[in-house]
Amino acid sequence: MVQSMTGYGRNEETIGGRRISFEIKAVNHKYFEFSSRISRSYLFLEEKLKSYIQGKLSRGKVDVFLQIETLEETDVEVQVNHSLASGYLRALEELKERHGLSDAPSLSLLTRYSDIFSVHKAPENEEEIWNAVRPVADKAVDSFLQMRMAEGARLKADVLTKAETILSLVDKIDSITPETIREYEERLKGKIEELLGSNRFDEQRVLTEVAIFADKVAVDEEVVRLRSHFSQLKSMLESEGPIGRKLDFLVQEMNREANTIGSKSVNSKIAYLVVDVKSEIEKIREQIQNIE
Repeated sequence: MVQSMTGYGRNEETIGGRRISFEIKAVNHKYFEFSSRISRSYLFLEEKLKSYIQGKLSRGKVDVFLQIETLEETDVEVQVNHSLASGYLRALEELKERHGLSDAPSLSLLTRYSDIFSVHKAPENEEEIWNAVRPVADKAVDSFLQMRMAEGARLKADVLTKAETILSLVDKIDSITPETIREYEERLKGKIEELLGSNRFDEQRVLTEVAIFADKVAVDEEVVRLRSHFSQLKSMLESEGPIGRKLDFLVQEMNREANTIGSKSVNSKIAYLVVDVKSEIEKIREQIQNIE
């Protein structure tokens, strides 16, 4: 199935006391290119995400945004710096004695010195975090892939329509070529008669000249190859897996055949038709740049 390289998907869920938001977007690119925006404390997930996404895509510039918000703190330890607390107590006692104060240092007073306390969060369980992120990412990526397939179907239909237009133009070129040869033969005979008057001329020589001309302007082989290329194009569009690079090469070959036909053309009708063929091939080339 044809897939576009452009897509977007987003999902947000609360799992295991964490609000997880996952967003993915991609545009066309010659190769697979991955970048992510993840908070510093969860950077260990970057390689897992890259490997996970690369298993779904073969080409495209992919941007991933992951945000994890902890709603319920667990495994948090509060530690007391007893040396610092003792220092504060001694200092308070000294103030009391020197200035004749009646109040004794109290617990409520000590709690005002926040540097006595330190909060330590237990290290994150990487596998547990990934197991929470994975189902959220799955839904976002599924939405992303559906968008790529929908866009791919549109691209396929458009390319096939343009292919039919080109084949119709090629049929016209094929039908005009014999007419071009007949016109050349008539012009040649007319010029010879004009020069020789009523004198007889060598009919065989005329036929030889016409045959040489016909060989120069013949586009049978190019037309056959063009039709073959379009047959391959349709087959590729029906195949599974990435086809973008193959299509790109095939379009180059189509353009080469069209250029050859144009270079052989001595008929203005064919010349105009070749211009139309090349224009449609260029439109196809632009479209397939976005096919995976």
